Amino acid sequence: MRPDTPAEHIAEAERLIRTATRYPEDQEPLLLQAAAHLELADARERASTLYDQLLAAAPADPHLIKALQAANLWEYGHEAEARALISGIRAAAPTDPAPWEVIAEALEAHDELEASHECFTEAATLLTSEDTPLTQATTALLTGRHRVRRLLALPHDDWDMAADTRHAGPIPLDELHDPKRIWALGSDDPAELRAEIARLRAELGDRRAALSRPFPVAILHWPQRELTELVASYPTLAAEYPSHAAHLTATEASLRSLAASGTTNLGIVTGNVPSYEAFAASEKTSPASPSLLAEYATTLAARGKATPWPPTPTSPCWCTSGKPYAECHGEAR
Repeated sequence: MRPDTPAEHIAEAERLIRTATRYPEDQEPLLLQAAAHLELADARERASTLYDQLLAAAPADPHLIKALQAANLWEYGHEAEARALISGIRAAAPTDPAPWEVIAEALEAHDELEASHECFTEAATLLTSEDTPLTQATTALLTGRHRVRRLLALPHDDWDMAADTRHAGPIPLDELHDPKRIWALGSDDPAELRAEIARLRAELGDRRAALSRPFPVAILHWPQRELTELVASYPTLAAEYPSHAAHLTATEASLRSLAASGTTNLGIVTGNVPSYEAFAASEKTSPASPSLLAEYATTLAARGKATPWPPTPTSPCWCTSGKPYAECHGEAR
């Protein structure tokens, strides 16, 4: 179950910190995830300590960690330090879109709309060109820039048009980023106010979750031989896996459901029984516990074992049938 209360977020952060001590090679993504949970629990000083710990250890992605640290610091009163970090990131001009998006959104969140627009524009100038296809990450930059430009009442330009074209949601960007939505927050109608708050929370929650997730949301896949051994060894798991065919169908259905809900960065991790048993021993939990399966999938994803989903229509299906995805589990997508 996904953490919901501050206490649950702190418990999950502490579990991830313990896991990081056992798997030092995966420390960076695990501690980033832990820091995100601490921020959600409003334990921002503890999150700041984790960011400092990561920065002291020569991380693989220092600009992203500095950006997350800046956004976190500003939220609990350390504006000057946050601004210094943001200035340093802009001067360094990283070629990864993620830190640019974090600092631009931090500026936007604190009503620094002109600075946010400058930041988004610097990133777009650096990372996009006519010869470079837009990726999901660079499209997110253009989408953020579009939102800020709407708040500043600026006319559409070519990058705004590109963001509009790439937007696949049911609500057009112009409507989604309409400043009048914010005005609704001052309405005297409680129903209108609650609806607008819910819409804003959903939009911001999805973006923050995507940014704070250092590895894919992964679904666990068991090859047939491994699943047979797993269920034979731990019969309590038979309720989770009534058959291999049902397992494959449920895996694809879960991924499609997540994608339909707006979740991005989806993947599949493949389990094997010896690895699962070793993980259970490290967690001091019985392999027969169904609740361990999701934690096992998360750990595999954190270790870089996830395969992105969905495959292209002509790529081999993730289920290892040998058929193209479009003719197997990708049929009638």
